[in-house]
Amino acid sequence: MQSLIKELKKYTKPNKFHSLFEIMVTIVPFVCFWIMAYVFYSINNFVSVIFCFLAGAFLTRLFLIQHDCGHGSFFNSRLANDIVGRVLGVFTLTPYHAWRYSHSIHHATSGNLDKRGVGDVKTLTVNEYFDLSTLYRAFYRIYRNPFVMFCIGPAYIFLIRNRLPTGISVGDRRFWLSTIGTNISITILVLLMIYFIGFREFFIIHIPVILFAALIGVWLFYIQHQFENNYWVRSDLWNFYDGALLGSSYYDLPDPLRWMTANIGIHHIHHLNSKIPFYYLDDVLKDHPQLKAVQRVTLRSSLRSIKFSLWDENKNKMVSFSEARKHL
Repeated sequence: MQSLIKELKKYTKPNKFHSLFEIMVTIVPFVCFWIMAYVFYSINNFVSVIFCFLAGAFLTRLFLIQHDCGHGSFFNSRLANDIVGRVLGVFTLTPYHAWRYSHSIHHATSGNLDKRGVGDVKTLTVNEYFDLSTLYRAFYRIYRNPFVMFCIGPAYIFLIRNRLPTGISVGDRRFWLSTIGTNISITILVLLMIYFIGFREFFIIHIPVILFAALIGVWLFYIQHQFENNYWVRSDLWNFYDGALLGSSYYDLPDPLRWMTANIGIHHIHHLNSKIPFYYLDDVLKDHPQLKAVQRVTLRSSLRSIKFSLWDENKNKMVSFSEARKHL
């Protein structure tokens, strides 16, 4: 493991021109598809929805660029990372500094059963679930319902929850300022767009774009840490490297989807060294093919993960509610 960690350091130097290129090939299609959705809105609603979906896909990619900026891996300069991250946060409805803080906690505690709850998908163990009252079991089941998780949840996170730095105390002014500044910038941008194209047109186009992007983003994050043979242990057994490599999946997507999702599916390597720009993650896999077999999840097998809702500490794997009841 130590030799691998040392090897990964050579991939951590970002290329400024490559980073700028990735921004251009993401934001230009996003803008173009958004405009096409608006143009076709009064001509053909079905075609307009298709362009909304495409714009949403590229909006997700903008979020993933923001994600790399938050790790300080997209540019050599911290200032450049922060500027780009803040600007993109206005489009992705994500306050950059507040999100970066909670996400860093997620990276530092991934796979640790005793430090769940910040920047992750709420996951209970089988015993914790059955120790709950009937009412709270019902709440958890609702939370883990696929419709809530992938339809209502994404809308709630990006439209409502991100408007406040949840989980951060009032005393942390920089995170509140980040969130308030992002909210003000979003408001100004929305008002300008409404002024130029109209209230109804803007929301009929942009809300689907946001919801498509949010759904894709939540699904990717879910499948990166919610799969059958996952890694969850108590603090006394936990270590960062096992939590990174075994507590994150390798989502083996087809090449077009891998590009569109900025290699975020190569998540186990990203967690091992978050300073690697996403455009070098594929190089790591090519140079270290043994990593392709670690926690590999395919597009087809990922669909099975929807049913997993509880961690079984006795079996060391994720299980469904029905499976958990069988082993009481």
